[in-house]
Amino acid sequence: MPYAQKWQELFELAERPPVPPRADAHLKHTTGPWTAASGAAATLRTSTEKSRRRLRSAHAGVAPGAVGLAAVAELAGVLESWEERLAAVRGECDHLAGALLGVARDMGGTDDAVRASFGSGDREGIAAGRPLLRCDLGMLPELVKGRRNQR
Repeated sequence: MPYAQKWQELFELAERPPVPPRADAHLKHTTGPWTAASGAAATLRTSTEKSRRRLRSAHAGVAPGAVGLAAVAELAGVLESWEERLAAVRGECDHLAGALLGVARDMGGTDDAVRASFGSGDREGIAAGRPLLRCDLGMLPELVKGRRNQR
C-alpha cells in the first residue's frame, strides 16, 4: 500500500464519529504505565552502556595484532561510529526515563489536588474507587471541531 494511501486512510478514520461511550465508561488513568515505561528506558540505558563497553573491549586487541592491514583503520572507524550511536541512544534513554517518571509524578500530584479540592464531600466514594470526575466522551467531536475552527 502506498504511503499516501495509508495517510488518507488515517484521515478518513479520524473523520468518523466516535463510538458512543458505554453508560458505565469513565475516564481513568494510572501512573503505572508511565512508571513502567520509565523503568524500561532506564534498563535500556544501562544495557546500552554495557554493550558499548563490551564492544570497546572486543576491539582492544585487534589493532596491535593486525598492524599494516587496511581493515584495521576501517574497523576503528566502525567502532567509533557505533560508540557514537550507542552514546546517543543512552542519552535519549536517560532523558526519557526522567521525563516519563516526571509525568507519573505530575499525574499523581494532579489526582491529589483534585481529591483535595473536593474536601470531605465524597470520601466514601473515593475510598470505594468511584471516579471523582466523569468525562462525556461523546463531546469529543464537538471539541475537536471547535479547535479546528479556531485555527
